[in-house]
Amino acid sequence: MLVSAKEMMRKAAEGKYAVGQFNINNLEWTKAVLLTAQELNSPVILGVSEGAGKYMCGYRTIVGMVNGMLEELNITVPVALHLDHGSYEGAKACIAAGFSSVMFDGSHYPIDENIAKTTELIALANSKGISLEAEVGAIGGEEDGVIGGGEVADPDECKMIADLGVTMLAAGIGNIHGQYPANWKGLNFDVLAQIQAKTTGMPLVLHGGTGIPADMIKKAISLGVAKINVNTECQLSFAAATRKYIEAGKDLQGKGFDPRKLLAPGFQAIKDTVKEKMELFGSVNKA
Repeated sequence: MLVSAKEMMRKAAEGKYAVGQFNINNLEWTKAVLLTAQELNSPVILGVSEGAGKYMCGYRTIVGMVNGMLEELNITVPVALHLDHGSYEGAKACIAAGFSSVMFDGSHYPIDENIAKTTELIALANSKGISLEAEVGAIGGEEDGVIGGGEVADPDECKMIADLGVTMLAAGIGNIHGQYPANWKGLNFDVLAQIQAKTTGMPLVLHGGTGIPADMIKKAISLGVAKINVNTECQLSFAAATRKYIEAGKDLQGKGFDPRKLLAPGFQAIKDTVKEKMELFGSVNKA
C-alpha cells in the first residue's frame, strides 16, 4: 500500500542519502520505477505533475493503477505517490483522490499568501496522514508550462515555511528543470548551507535532478538534500532506446510493431536510468 513520504524523508535526512522522485507518465514508466525500486530494495517516490495527471485520465485513474501494481507486482518497499508542483486546487484534488503525498508550489505567490495556503494544506494533509512538500524560490526552466528562472531562495523565507510544519522543503539553489544550458553556473552551495542551518534538519528537495554532475549531487546530499527529482533523464533514455529500435527496423520484423515489443527497450532504459540514480543517491537497500 502507498505510504506518506514522512518516514522515508526522516530516515534519508538522518542517514545522509536521498530518495529519488521519478515522475511517471504512463503504465510502462510506473512499472519500470516500481520494479527497479523492489529489485534494489529502495524506497521510492512516484511523481505526477498536473499535466501528466490530465494525460493519464485523472488522479483517481493513477491511484487505481498504482495501487493495482503494488499488489500485482508484490511491491514491499515503501512507495509514496506524490503530486509534483501542485497548485492549491490540484493539491486538494490529489488528497481527495488518494495520493499519499502532495507538493504545493506556492513559490509564485507573495510569501504571506504562500504561508496562508501552505498552512491550510498542512492541516488537510495531517488529517489524512500524508506528507506535504512546499516550495520557496522558483525552480528554473519549464515544467508543464510553469516557467522559472533558476532563482535562489531566501533562507529566511525558507525558515518561515519550514516552521509551518511541512514534511520537506523545495528551495531553489540555481537548479533548473529539463536540460542544463552550457553556461549554467552550478548549484549555490552557500545558500544551501544557509537554508540547512536555518531549517535545522528539515529534509530538503532538489528539483531538476537531470544533468547535475554526480559530485554536486553528493555534496547537496551532504548538506541536507533528502529527495531528488528526476524526470527529463528518464524521458531522454526512453526516447533514445525507442528511436534505436525503430531505426534498426525491428518494428518491421515479425510482430515487432506490437507495442509490448516496441516499448520494451524504452522500458528497460528507464529501469537502467532509475537504477543508476538510486545508486548515486545512496538509497539502495534503505527500504
